[in-house]
Amino acid sequence: MSILLQIKALVDAEKIIYTLKADLEIARDGISRSIVRQAILNAPAIVKTIRSTSSVTGKREMLYVLVGITYTGLVIYTKGKILRKGGEEVFYVIISSKWDIQNDPRF
Repeated sequence: MSILLQIKALVDAEKIIYTLKADLEIARDGISRSIVRQAILNAPAIVKTIRSTSSVTGKREMLYVLVGITYTGLVIYTKGKILRKGGEEVFYVIISSKWDIQNDPRF
């Protein structure tokens, strides 16, 4: 199974954890966790993979960046990782926020 499909399966099964930072960004942008889930499930691809070192364990980890569109047309940027918690895999959302493509110089 591809990483994208694995992430979508975890999110669809509601095996998802949000960091405090992600929750604060979600609240700041006036969206909800269900909107973030919708955007992840609609993401066509992983747009970036980042090799990182965990600040907690010091181990290498892979972070995945997804950009998805909700049913109402909101573009949502999400960065997270797959980890094991309590013997099960979960998708751990580190950052999630609306992406203002109208004011993004790349577009």
